[in-house]
Amino acid sequence: MRKNQKSKIKNKVSHLILSTLSFSFLLFTAAAFASGSAEQASSWKELAPPVINFAILVAVLVFFARKPVRDYFKKRTDMVKKSLKEAQEAKALAKKTLEEVRERLNNTDREMNEILEAAKRSGEKEKAAIIADGEKLKDKILEQAKANIEFELQKARESIKSEAALMALELAEKQIKEKLGKKEQDSLVDEYIKKLEVNN
Repeated sequence: MRKNQKSKIKNKVSHLILSTLSFSFLLFTAAAFASGSAEQASSWKELAPPVINFAILVAVLVFFARKPVRDYFKKRTDMVKKSLKEAQEAKALAKKTLEEVRERLNNTDREMNEILEAAKRSGEKEKAAIIADGEKLKDKILEQAKANIEFELQKARESIKSEAALMALELAEKQIKEKLGKKEQDSLVDEYIKKLEVNN
């Protein structure tokens, strides 16, 4: 491909030089014919030096300008190739980016559905956990309430028993006092004191 481009550039440069020489020759010939009669124009001695000078000038220009012109065209060709390569790379990158964006957009819907499903599942698990915790707490509160009720009942029973015992004692004392007189009470007290003395 490079050889093909180099040959194209050489052909263009050669074609340009030949076109310039041809045009210059025609220009000088036309100037010669226009400047005078046919006799003056036919004289090659007068016409030859300017044409030869021009040809030498063109040859010198071609000889010295060939390398800079060739380098210029080579640099220009390289720059165009580089620009084309960069444009192709940019196009490929843009296509790749577009595909990635399209894929992301397609995946976004799927990801959103997955997130929603995960949130629903998480919500259901949380709901079940809260209900289970609520049931455990309810059972614990009921057990505690039963234990408290049982404790209070036991306390009330004991309180009632002690009150009943006190009342029975008071009632018995009252009945004994009513049945026993003063004499009998004194004898019971004396008897009790004697028993205490014997035991000590």
